[in-house]
Amino acid sequence: MTLVDVNSMFSTDDKCRELLKKLRWPDGVKCLRCGGPNCFEVSSYKYECRECAYQFTITAQSIFHDSHLPLTTWFLAVLLIVEAKKGISAKQLQRTLGVAYKTAWYLCHRIRKAMEEQGPRPLMTTATEVDETYVGGKSHGITGRGAKNKEIVIGIRERKGELRFFRAEDVTSGTLGKYIRENIDEDVDVLITDQFRSYGPAAGMRKHETVNHGAGEYVRGDIHTNTIESAFSLLKRGIIGSWHKVSAKHLPAYLNEMTFRFNRRKNSDLFVDTLKHMITADPLTFEKLTA
Repeated sequence: MTLVDVNSMFSTDDKCRELLKKLRWPDGVKCLRCGGPNCFEVSSYKYECRECAYQFTITAQSIFHDSHLPLTTWFLAVLLIVEAKKGISAKQLQRTLGVAYKTAWYLCHRIRKAMEEQGPRPLMTTATEVDETYVGGKSHGITGRGAKNKEIVIGIRERKGELRFFRAEDVTSGTLGKYIRENIDEDVDVLITDQFRSYGPAAGMRKHETVNHGAGEYVRGDIHTNTIESAFSLLKRGIIGSWHKVSAKHLPAYLNEMTFRFNRRKNSDLFVDTLKHMITADPLTFEKLTA
């Protein structure tokens, strides 16, 4: 999907609503309150349930809820975000779409909200790498572990599967162990980390291999953390080159965006897939976002 495609296929709000209707109710319109299928159209894309008399629109109770922006603008914003490998800033979106900065910023965060993975995710079972990195803030003379004014991001990447990022409070064995237990099966083929001492206890009974970066060892056959480190590199290029500044409060939202796009990078229907998440995700109010 290109900008030309979006402009031609979804040139009016009604065309946008027609797609959202198909994505939200592929088997026919259902009431948003009681779930009943007995609904009729009151006016253009506004429906009423015959069973509970509840009235609703296609965008009600979704990321689009209570938005005054044209859906055509929403669609363009979605395409720009999902096609930007390293992300796109609210300032760039402001200039491209011709909207106010506050509008562009809120727009970006609502789309990121829809990119949150919902429900339990399968445990990783094939070769999986785990590492941590530090982003944000300024530290003079200290980098990596021990750096102050930095946020910790734990990265887990299954070589034949997906990437997951998490903001963490520390890198103790307890914290690392929690993320490993929640994401990696005990019978994983191999868990690969660097030599940091917290990873030993955190790995538990899993088969665990390490590379000793401190001794200049980075690859030993198939044992390396280059796969997760390349994902960290992409994240940092997004922060430095596109977003420029990411607050600790909103860091998880940026991590969601990066992993959502990365894990679907080979999906030819990424634009439509993102809209499907947006039409079914819970609303994000400006008050909640800025609380």
